[in-house]
Parts: sequence; C-alpha cells; structure tokens
Amino acid sequence: MTRAPRNLFVTTALPYANGPFHIGHIMEYIQADIWVRFQRMQGHKVHFVCADDAHGAPIMLKAEAEGITPEALVARIAAERPKYLDGFHIAFDNWYSTHSPENVELSQAIYQALVAEGLIYKEPVEQFFDPVKNMFLADRYIKGECPKCGAKDQFGDACEVCGSVYSPTDLRNPYSTLSGATPVRKTSEHFFFRLSDPRCVQFLEQWLDTPGRLQPAVANKAREWLTGKGEQQLADWDISRDAPYFGIPIPDAPGKYFYVWLDAPVGYLASLKHYFSSGKARANGELRSFDEFLAAPDVEQIHFIGKDIIYFHTLFWPAMLRFAGRKGPDHVFVHGFITVSGAKMSKSRGTGISPLRYLDLGMNPEWLRYYIAAKLNSNVEDIDFNPDDFVARVNSDLVGKYVNIASRCAGFIAKRFEGRLGRVPRVDARAYFKQQAEEDDAAHGRHAEGRDGDQRDMVAAFQNEARFVREAYEQREFGQALRLIMRLADVANRYIADKAPWEIAKDPARSAELHEICTLALNLFRLLTVMLKPVTPALAAKVEQFLGIAPLTWDDVDILLPEGHAIHPYEHLLQRVDPKQLEALFDNGGNGSAPSKPAAAPAAAASGQTTAEVSIEDFAKLDLRIARIVAAELVEGADKLLRLTLDVGDGERTVFAGIRAAYAPETLVGRLTVVLANLKPRKMRFGLSEGMVLAAGPGGKDIFLLSPDAGATPGMKVK
Repeated sequence: MTRAPRNLFVTTALPYANGPFHIGHIMEYIQADIWVRFQRMQGHKVHFVCADDAHGAPIMLKAEAEGITPEALVARIAAERPKYLDGFHIAFDNWYSTHSPENVELSQAIYQALVAEGLIYKEPVEQFFDPVKNMFLADRYIKGECPKCGAKDQFGDACEVCGSVYSPTDLRNPYSTLSGATPVRKTSEHFFFRLSDPRCVQFLEQWLDTPGRLQPAVANKAREWLTGKGEQQLADWDISRDAPYFGIPIPDAPGKYFYVWLDAPVGYLASLKHYFSSGKARANGELRSFDEFLAAPDVEQIHFIGKDIIYFHTLFWPAMLRFAGRKGPDHVFVHGFITVSGAKMSKSRGTGISPLRYLDLGMNPEWLRYYIAAKLNSNVEDIDFNPDDFVARVNSDLVGKYVNIASRCAGFIAKRFEGRLGRVPRVDARAYFKQQAEEDDAAHGRHAEGRDGDQRDMVAAFQNEARFVREAYEQREFGQALRLIMRLADVANRYIADKAPWEIAKDPARSAELHEICTLALNLFRLLTVMLKPVTPALAAKVEQFLGIAPLTWDDVDILLPEGHAIHPYEHLLQRVDPKQLEALFDNGGNGSAPSKPAAAPAAAASGQTTAEVSIEDFAKLDLRIARIVAAELVEGADKLLRLTLDVGDGERTVFAGIRAAYAPETLVGRLTVVLANLKPRKMRFGLSEGMVLAAGPGGKDIFLLSPDAGATPGMKVK
C-alpha cells in the first residue's frame, strides 16, 4: 500500500419506509457498494450503514388506511429489505430504522445542543386544518384554485399551470385531499432552526468552499441557495409538526414532533450507533467506541445521495451537526436519476423496473450491477436503461470478452497439463495494443497508445493499466474503469486469437508453447478479475474458486500465479442474457403486478341483456377486492380515461378507467370502490393498467362506480 489505511463511514440516502425498493434505490446502493468494495480491496476500513426513514405523516396515513399501526407498517417493509439487498449483492454492514431508541436519543440531543446555541426559536404559524381528520395539513394534502391564474386542483405550494409559488392559505376554494373537507385556518406554535443566523451562513460558506467536498455543480447550486440567488433561498427551517404525527417527540413540548427531515439524517448516526452497540463494528476491526469513532479526525464521513435531496444534505445537515458540536460529512457524492429508454421512471406510466421482478425472473444481479456501473460517472447526470443496450453490453463485455478468455484456455490446462499452470512468458504487447488502438476512436485510443514503454511486456502493460482503473474507481468514474478493463480484455483475446492454442494443441511438439500461452491467458484473466471484482463480486468468487486462490485484493494486481499452481476444472462462469427475459421484465411494465383493461360497462349489461351463465367455480376465479382510491388524475391524450391509484390492501396499483366524463378526479380521492384485481395485465400507450374498477351504466356521463357499505376496508374480498 502506498498510503495509510483510511477509516470510512459510508451511507446511502434513507429510503422511505412506505413501500418496496424501486430501481432508483438499487442504482444508488449498487454505486455505493461498488465504491465500498473497491476501498476494502485496497485494505481500507469501511463501515457501510443505512436505515429505513420510518417517520412522517404519509406513513401514519398509509398505516391508518390499512388498519394497522405505523410500527407494524414499517416492520413489514423492513422485513422485505434483505431479499433486495442480498439479491443484488449489496453488502451493508448494518441496516436499521429511524424508528429506534438510538435515533430518539441522538435527535433530541442534537436539538438540545442547538437550543443551547440559541439557534432554536418558536413562532406562531397559521395553517390549514382538516376538521374531519383533526390534523394540520401539509402542502401535499391541500388542493384548490391557483390564486394567480385560477387553475383548479392545484397543490398547496405551487401551480403546475402557471408556475406560481404561493402559500397554501392563498389557495381559493381549498379542500383536503384526505377527507374532501374544506380546511379551516388554525394557528399553532412552531419550532424553527435559525439557519439564517450569520454563524450558520459563515460556516456553510466555508464548508461549501472546501475543495473536493462536493461536485462543482452541487457546490454551485448550494451556494445559490445560500446567497439567495437561486429559485430556493435560504430561510429558517420549520423543524416541528403537530400531533397527530408519527415521529420523535420534541423534549418539553407536548403534542410537538420533529419534522421527519430533522430526524431522518440523524438516522445515519443512529444506524452507526446500533452497529457499534451490536458488536458488528468490533467484528469489523473497529476497537474505538461510537463517540470516539465519530470524533476521530481520521474518520471520513461520506454520503451517497440523489440530486433531489441536495438542499437537505448540503445546508441543513452540515449546519445541524456543526452547531451541535459534531463532525459533519467530509464528502457528499450526488448522482442523477435513472430513466428507461429515455422516459422518466414512473410506476403509473408503466416505465419502471421492478427489482424484485428482475430477481424473480432469475436474471443475474451482476448483469444489472455491470450495466449500471458502465453508465455511471462522477457527475450529476441521469443514466438510461435501454433493454437492447443492456443485452448487447452484458453479452459482449462480460461473456464475449471477459469470460471468453478463461473458457478458451482452461480446458487445455486441465487436459494436457494435469490442471497445473506453467511458466508465464514475456510477450511484447505493443502490436496487440496497437491493433486495439486502430479500432478505438480518438478518445479511447489515447488509453491504448502513448504508453508504449509500459507495453513491451503483456503482464506489465496490464499491471500498468490497472493503476488507471484504480484511479477511475476512486473518482467514481465507473464507466471509464469498465471501458479500460474491457479494452484490456480485447487485447487478451487478440493475443489468444493470434496464438490460436487450439491449432497448437494439434502438434505434440509444441506442448510447452501451448502451456505458456494458456498460462499467460489465465494470469491476464486473473488480473482482469481483480479489476472487475468491485462490480461483480459473486462472479469473482467463482473465479477465485476455479483458480484455487484466496479472495483477491487490489495488491494482487502485482502478483502472478506461480509455475505449478493447480487450478480446478473449468465450469461455465456466466450465462448470456436471453432477450426473452427482458421481454418478461417489461411485459408488466416492469412493475411485477397485474395490469388490466380500463373500466367500461359491457354492452350487453348496459342494454339490460343477460349474458351466458357461469358456474360458482367460474366466479371463484375472480379476485374482487375493496379498494381505496388514493389518487385520481387526468390522462394526457385520452379523452375518456382517468388514471387511478388504488390501495388494494397489499399495496398500491394503477388502473386506467374510462370514467372521465362521469367523474371529476378530485371527487374520487379517498372513496372506496370494487376492483377486479387478477385481470390479465394490459399495456396501454399511457402506461400499465393493473386491475379494473367495477361500474354500472351505459357509459359516458351515465356510469356509476360501485361502492361498498360502511365498514369495508381496502383488501377485503368480495364474495
């Protein structure tokens, strides 16, 4: 090692505990996991933790709709996490929850430290209050007419029609999306963090200006907020919410709770504290206590987050920690979003990818790890999942280039040399690199040319290139790292094709030459495995078993397998992607749940005619359930359809219903109806429909949704 081992405390953004992981979560976790594995391969000590973000009104309301406690809801969600994390080889050291005694203790301690610094104050705030739900309404639960342009059904903070920003109390004819009731104005005392305090501003200016702490684009955006030049200006932060609320109580303030964004990032520390108290940190080689570790100057605190939560992580969070007497993050690494074939991820539009469906279809998780890594760089850029590109890239790179090296040469070692390697020959690599450079474009060619002095020997050339791969990993330029690796794989395959061991094997007199060619090829394969291991750890483990070697570290780049080393019989290492698997993945819009046709009254039923008789067995095939309409939206480009989001008891699903002429969307929210839940999936040009709501009437304006009697709840079966 050329430098002392680093001590790294690494986290990813906390997922909200009201639903399963989506592909955006998995992308972020894969990115962080690759970087963590790379650091560990270099001998650095990493403590990699995360937690469920388990508080807030949405979780409270979802639990209420399901007839369970918030605690039961977050516990159910937490129980589902391992199958995703384990499935994609994402190796957190600790996964926890913000609904924990550690988070209560730390959040309240940080708050009290801010109080002692004079940075907390109280102020009365007038808000809308739902007299039916008996609760104050956040902006997302209020709709009405825009005070500027008069557009209807606009949320309580901004108009989607004219772009105006306003306060919820400015809305005309407001209504609660939770109950439909007209909200009343009510005043409550709120607690504020004085983020505009000159001490906070001065600290944040210095923090943002620290070289390398943030990507330039992220630092510039945060400075805009800090200086008031951007769209969102720095303001004191409302950190309290009124009961009923699922969260952490504010000390000495009955009925007041911390706003979820105060205690959520503290969840990083709470998970770390649980990691220490459980003994996992000691097992990972950390002998210091939790408090000693966090205060230590050698510990680097690093967050991986999406670009949608920059504001909280680059302003509120550092200032909270600094004035609570705690060390703040050393780096915040921000990434963009993931799209599918150029379209924004959207479950309702059927443009999402279900990670669980991916695994259930038997698709190799390392295909996705490799593909995502090949798209990622250190910038705040969106990446796109293109099915055709996915198949081509994985099959060409991982199977056609990398695995191909071993599959072409291992058999000769087993059959002709009793499974033992020979001498590693010195091979002038310049001709092979030159061939590669001639086929590369100018940007790629500079990596293959210009280092001829390093390329006189094939092994030395690969070892030299590994330095550039290592630097790319360190800088989170994963796409660049994989391009370099695959360029080396091309060179190795050119060498094998040039030497044609299958032809040499026909001449017993050239046995020694055959032995050396295959020995060199497998050593190059091993070097490539070292470089790929952060991305494909399970594949690397299979290679380690095949080669009969200990788990590879980055230092193994400088080592070759000795003459006489025994390898195991070669077994196929990686299957190709079958395009039919991609078809199956997207057959349900990537959501893994059953879509259906939009609701429509059958012609025979509308005219009063009787259809053919069915048996009780036929009727039993129908999965009719009570559903609550969580959201209802107009469908752009469709005159008859509404997009309904339904709570069917075991989750939410989207249904396109042909009832637009009969119902205004806002009148449906919160209403119970009946849905046919097991109708065959149906793809529509607007997205995926996942059920059919039942209605009566001839159609048009004369159509009537079925509604259950009082007492029915989402998920109940209709018999």
